[in-house]
Amino acid sequence: MFTQMRTADFEFELPPDLIAQAPAMERDQSRLLVLDRASGQVRHRRFRDLAEHFQPGDVLVLNDSRVIPARLRGTNTKTGGHLELLLIEEVARNDWWVMLRPGKRAQLGTRIRLHHPRNGPSELEAAVVATNAEGHRRLQFFGVPDILEALDTLGEIPLPPYIQRDHPGTEEEDRERYQTVFAQHSGSVAAPTAGLHFTSRVLDEIQSHGVRLCYVTLHVGLGTFAPVKAETLTAHKMHKEKYNVPAATATIVNESKNRGGRVIAVGTTSLRVLESVAARHQGCLIPGGGSTDIFIYPPYRFKLADALLTNFHLPRSTLLMLVSAFATPGEDRGGELTRNVYAEAVRERYRFFSYGDAMLIL
Repeated sequence: MFTQMRTADFEFELPPDLIAQAPAMERDQSRLLVLDRASGQVRHRRFRDLAEHFQPGDVLVLNDSRVIPARLRGTNTKTGGHLELLLIEEVARNDWWVMLRPGKRAQLGTRIRLHHPRNGPSELEAAVVATNAEGHRRLQFFGVPDILEALDTLGEIPLPPYIQRDHPGTEEEDRERYQTVFAQHSGSVAAPTAGLHFTSRVLDEIQSHGVRLCYVTLHVGLGTFAPVKAETLTAHKMHKEKYNVPAATATIVNESKNRGGRVIAVGTTSLRVLESVAARHQGCLIPGGGSTDIFIYPPYRFKLADALLTNFHLPRSTLLMLVSAFATPGEDRGGELTRNVYAEAVRERYRFFSYGDAMLIL
């Protein structure tokens, strides 16, 4: 009989100085905590040694979504008040749901003049056409065929709020480092952070061990990082995110499973795609696109993924709950094991969250 999972079970103490404010000097210089699920043993390694943990026949599944410069700035055309916009979900071309601050300055009908980060007002405008229960605004954009085309000049990288920037000189570095080296398809408003550690050298070395690489696309939304506010996990409503599985990826993954190889998910986003599709197709990966709101927490039984590479996540987040489920599949003690592992990571001074270190669960 499994107990009701409480959100408070996924709380932990983290010294603020362990929240990584910048990436490692080189991507693959990050540290790597390796957890053996069967024994509970923890080993401390370096990310550039990742290939040593794989074997011929394994397949690595990576999320190739590209982060868009989703943060915009503007002014209310009527009052001149300053506004900050964060694109969160595309409805159609030039039609987006956004987080807008301060929201009280953007009621229905408000027109917003968008600004260049350094060059003042642009020719582009947006109008508030709807609001929702979460306080988000739906905007229609004008003056450009597609607002996505203007983001490289108007937009800023949407770093999470726990990363502080006191001066603008880091913008170009963040544009490069808050993006995986294999990013292809634009659409994420937050990075699939487990992939940030990879370099071409690491990927080549992994393949030299007889491991195949393949890709899925899941466009990461802000809901991924939001803390769960409900008292119990069953009361939490999960956000939806769009995904796509190429035919080549489905073939590689299914062949690997049939031959006894392991499927290693790079990041919780890749894992959510794998498990979403497998849950609908008797454990097989089927090509195609869609959206998923799968919420994985103990005692979930995984259908495709055999190993998980991930970062260290926020307290009370759905990501931490997913990791806890993966630590003890089909059991409800994963939260306790994960808290113990995180406590050791704190003692060993690992760096946490988006620009932090990595964890491999085997």
